[in-house]
This record gives sequence, C-alpha cells and structure tokens, in this order.
Amino acid sequence: MGKKKNHHPSIMDSISTMKPKKNIALIAHDHRKLDLLDWAEFNREILSEHNLFGTGTTGSMAAERLDLPVYTFKSGPLGGDLQIGSAIIDNEIDIMIFFTDPLMAQPHDVDVKALMRISVVYNIPLACNRSSADFIISSPLMEKSYDRFIVDYSQRFKKEL
Repeated sequence: MGKKKNHHPSIMDSISTMKPKKNIALIAHDHRKLDLLDWAEFNREILSEHNLFGTGTTGSMAAERLDLPVYTFKSGPLGGDLQIGSAIIDNEIDIMIFFTDPLMAQPHDVDVKALMRISVVYNIPLACNRSSADFIISSPLMEKSYDRFIVDYSQRFKKEL
C-alpha cells in the first residue's frame, strides 16, 4: 500500500517539514508537573532521540529527572508560554506536550489560551493529557520526516476588509 499523502495546500498555504528528530516542548501546570515528569521518565528512551524544550520549572525538573538536555525558556507566567508560542511560529517547535490543569484557574490564562491557539494555527501536534501524549509518542511518524500542512489564515483577513 502506498504512502498516504497530506492534503495539498493551495498556492497561499504552505508545508513545513518536520525532521525525524523532533523539537518537543514539555510544559505542565503546577498540579500536573509530577504527572508530566512521570510520563517523560516512562518515555525517556524515545524522548532522548529528540530535542527537548520546556518552560521554567518544568524544563529544569525534566532535565534533572531525565538526565537529558532540555532547553529552558522562562516560567510560563513570566513569558515562557509566549516564548514557546514564538518558537512555534518560527517552526522551532514540532510537538507540544502541555499537561494542563482543567480545575485550576491560571494567572496567565490568556497566555495559555494564546499558546493553544497558535499550536492549532501552525498545525503542530498538541497533547494536553497523558493519553494524547501516549498516542503522539507512539506514532510511527515520530521517527520519520513529516510534511505539516499550514493554512495561510492571512487570506481570510484580506477577504473581510
């Protein structure tokens, strides 16, 4: 059976190719950090084959617990969420594992929502819980190049004017 092809973009849309070695952001709200670290430790062997990034405390804790290099941005409430969003826009993050706390209001909730929105706009895989993270990390696409289809939403704004 032949390789399935992604939807072909229009002239204005684009494709961004993820390399086999993915750039993975690890983020967790306070009450979910231990769950994320436990998940990362269980998947350490797979994660060791990729580049890891994280916000403040989560990134530092992951580096220590996994004994792997983790590029650490600022803490989420201090701008780390925005830094990761910027890295997504610049095609520097391929996958985001963000264990959110659905029962706790966050002081930087607006930034969290913006980060989630930008991950959708740039069509990167996003896991907000352990099951979704398991499906992403176990996908055969993790070890291959992948052409990520990116819709050019700017055309929508031009039509509205």
